[in-house]
Amino acid sequence: MARRCTMSDTKKSLWESTTVQNLIRYRPSGMYFGRFRVGGKLVRQSLETAVFSVAKQRLPDKIREYRSRHESVKAFAGGKMSVGDAVEVYRGKVRANASLKPRSKDYRDMTLDFIQRSWPSLFETDVRKVSERDCENWLIRFQQKYAPTVVNNSIGTLRAVFDEAIGTGARFNNPAAQLSRVKLRQKKLELPSREEFLKFVEKIRTAGARQSKDCADLVRFLASSGLRIGEAKYVTWADADFRRVQLHVRGDPQTATKNGEMRYVPMIPELERMLKELRADRPNEPLDANVMRVFECQNSMTHAATKIGMKRITHHDLRHLFATICIESGVDIPTVSRWLGHKDGGALCMKTYGHLRQDHSFAQAQRVNFGVAA
Repeated sequence: MARRCTMSDTKKSLWESTTVQNLIRYRPSGMYFGRFRVGGKLVRQSLETAVFSVAKQRLPDKIREYRSRHESVKAFAGGKMSVGDAVEVYRGKVRANASLKPRSKDYRDMTLDFIQRSWPSLFETDVRKVSERDCENWLIRFQQKYAPTVVNNSIGTLRAVFDEAIGTGARFNNPAAQLSRVKLRQKKLELPSREEFLKFVEKIRTAGARQSKDCADLVRFLASSGLRIGEAKYVTWADADFRRVQLHVRGDPQTATKNGEMRYVPMIPELERMLKELRADRPNEPLDANVMRVFECQNSMTHAATKIGMKRITHHDLRHLFATICIESGVDIPTVSRWLGHKDGGALCMKTYGHLRQDHSFAQAQRVNFGVAA
């Protein structure tokens, strides 16, 4: 007699065990999950990756995060809690959060330090005694000393600290919930023209330092690929696929790219030509050798810009230059967004590059014709 398939059988067939304890895989999506017990309760939590090695690395942090949260609730349930106690709970969760990059964790630590400096008595205060007016008065002082981006991020951090207190039952509302974020003024992009950029690269290349050529190569690479400086340093010859004319962007071996995903970027002609030249000069290097021989060159860039009378630009400005030239060349914004590794369908690109350089804007305006066709 055929065995009837039960709901339990169906559920089991959706999940696949792995060789790592507490690590399972959801078959339909291929995503990995942690499955473990905390305080006697079974927890199943996504690790937000379909890559086994990444999931294996994130699992211990995810377990620590949940156990830390459980211990904090037990420790402060029914008792007093200072803001400093809530800060330590929040800090522990941040450190255990596998989805956060190390730099993001450091930045949150930095905002906590800014908050403490600007409000010295806060961390010793009973978390129940902090009022909305206290938070408003702090913000008035804080925004007079710090940049708008720091202010907004610190507001978010302060809210998160009080959310931890709410989660433990130490208080029932968030006194920082109504703080108004500072409106950010969009930074005006002042990028070199294509002619200026060529002079800029040549000035770096001929500067006479031991690694001048390597610095010029890095500048060209960033401007013709759109990669972040932290992504460029990990590109190897194995990532340069000349047959498919594309570049595999992996990012940091431990934390991947900024958004945690690898991507493929097509080689524009300038990038393909440059990489082929470099490979011809270094034909015996193994596939796992880094394509770039230097991983930053800001001093060389600053000196070259000064010598040719160009406005100083940064490594990240070269990424902006790549996107701007692509859009001015007719590539649509959603495509450029994918090349840059954005996951918002082009929203950030539209906001950042919606106003292109004045000369290109004027040239495009001349194409508009209200005349009646003959």
